[in-house]
Amino acid sequence: MITPRPVILDLDPGHDDAVNILLALASPELRVLGLTTVFGNVGLERTTRNALITRQIARSDVPVYAGADRPLVQGRISAEAVHGESGLDGPHLPIPTRGTEDEHAAAFIIRTVRAHPSEVTLVPTGPLTNVALAFRLAPDIIPMVREVVWMGGSTDTGNWTPAAEFNALADPHAAHVVFGSGVPLTMIGLNASHQAIAHPARVELFRELGTPTGAFVADLLAFFAEHHLERYGWDGGALHDPLTVAYLLRPDLFRVQPMHVQIDLSGGPSHGRTVADVWHVTGQAPTAQVMTRVDADGFFELLRDRIATYR
Repeated sequence: MITPRPVILDLDPGHDDAVNILLALASPELRVLGLTTVFGNVGLERTTRNALITRQIARSDVPVYAGADRPLVQGRISAEAVHGESGLDGPHLPIPTRGTEDEHAAAFIIRTVRAHPSEVTLVPTGPLTNVALAFRLAPDIIPMVREVVWMGGSTDTGNWTPAAEFNALADPHAAHVVFGSGVPLTMIGLNASHQAIAHPARVELFRELGTPTGAFVADLLAFFAEHHLERYGWDGGALHDPLTVAYLLRPDLFRVQPMHVQIDLSGGPSHGRTVADVWHVTGQAPTAQVMTRVDADGFFELLRDRIATYR
C-alpha cells in the first residue's frame, strides 16, 4: 500500500486553480494538508473566498490559510480580464459556510514542514510570495522541503508581457528567492501548459458526467475559453495549474529536463522572465526540472476520471 504524499497547495483561484484543488482532493495518492492563498489572479480576499468555495464544492474539511496580499517589492498586478471580477466567473458560486484558519499561510508552511521534515511537497500555482516568505523567515525549512512543483514561467514567450508569464511577473523577486534557494524544484511553464487545451470536446467530457461537480468544471472551462479565443484564437483554454498535481500523480504523462533558470529583475522589457538555459549554453548547474512535453489526452483522461469520483 502506497503512503499518500503530503502536499500543500498554494494558490490564487482562478479557474484552473479551482480545478487543481478538485483534482488533488479527489486523489488518494495525495494527502492535502492545507490550502494557502495568495494575491494573484484577483486580490487576496477574492482568491481566498474562491478557495473556500471550491473546498465546499469538494465537500472537504481541508483547512484554508490566507497569505500575502501583495508582492515582496513591486506593485500588484491582477488578471480580472482573464478570470472575471470574482476570479471564478462562469458557474454559479455558493456562499462559503466555513472560513479560514487564523494562522498566516507562510507560518502554516513553516510549521508544517518542520513537523514533517523531508515529506511535504509544496505545490504553488500563483505568485511565489508565500513560499518565499516562508523561506526567508525560516531558512532552516528549505532542506526539509521534499519538492516544490510550481506552475509559472516559460522557456519561451510570456502571456502578460512578451517575455514574462503572469505568475512570475506578479512577484519576480519571490521567484528569485525560491529559484536561488537550492530547494528541489520543478517548473511547469507556458511552454508545457499551452499543450493542454480544453477544447469543446474535452469540456463536454465533464458535462457528460451528469454531476454538479462535473457541471461546475465544465462551466469553469467554458468561461476560461473565452479569453483564450480572444487572445490566441484558440478553441479552448490552456489548463495550466492542474498539470502540477497531475505531474505528481502520473509523471509518465510528462517529460522534464534539468535547466538553469534565473529570474530577470532588470525592470526592463524582459522583467519577470524566467530565463531558461534550454541548451545548457552557460554551463551553469541546473536550478530546476523544467517540463517540456505533455501527453494532453492522458492528462484530460486522468482529470475526467478523478472529477467523476465526485457525486
